[in-house]
Amino acid sequence: MFVDSHCHLDGPKFAQDRGEVLFRAQEAGLEALVVIGNGEGPADMDCGARLAEGHDWMWATAGVHPHEARLADEAAYQSLDRLTQHPKIIAVGETGLDYHYDHSPREVQRAVFVRQMEIARARKKPIVIHNRPSDNTENAWVDLLHLLDEHWASSGLGGVLHCFTGEWKHARAALDMGFMISFAGNVTYPKAQSTRDAAREIPLDRMLIETDSPYLAPVPHRGKRNEPAYVVETAGQIAELRGMTRDELGLATTENFYRFFNLR
Repeated sequence: MFVDSHCHLDGPKFAQDRGEVLFRAQEAGLEALVVIGNGEGPADMDCGARLAEGHDWMWATAGVHPHEARLADEAAYQSLDRLTQHPKIIAVGETGLDYHYDHSPREVQRAVFVRQMEIARARKKPIVIHNRPSDNTENAWVDLLHLLDEHWASSGLGGVLHCFTGEWKHARAALDMGFMISFAGNVTYPKAQSTRDAAREIPLDRMLIETDSPYLAPVPHRGKRNEPAYVVETAGQIAELRGMTRDELGLATTENFYRFFNLR
């Protein structure tokens, strides 16, 4: 029993075999997955909902990724507001900050992030956070946590820190604001010791797992296209860190998913 709480199944990387990918996911023991609705930019943020509509075991999000924040306009915000009312949309995002690539100016990223938090708050949806610092590892974390404290924490809606790569202190601050912490395949990478340290410390009832497909394939699939079935490898790594079996970790994170999103 596993849930991939964050995957990107739209686009050309899955165009030829998406059905086979979904079949392999269910064969691997996945009973639900969340398709992230960023697409190629704000005009495509309904991509997750479109995919999820045809599958009763799939859910979706919608939002403007920080990479495309420069493209957000009033029409995009109106579209996001409409999409939050779609029955398959369970969260706004992924949204947040990316100071590593800086595809959009940082001040624009921050403004677009705040606007999406306002929409999510009004529609009572949690948010899914992308946060990637530059080489100065504190800069994006300082800005992110400040914006969340100022514009989101009081909503009580929480959210998900997706593909967590920070330190325990960052996770603890997010936990205090009601967030779930989600781990992806990079927790299996040799240099990701700080991520493994955090995965060992996070309270079990506040943890999710994901693939971030098609990115960040876990060991032993590293270097290949990632897909939802591989979330079991991430579960195995975290279970080993915590002295559990893979299935126990899968069951716990699955229950966390349904409870947090109030789906069952």
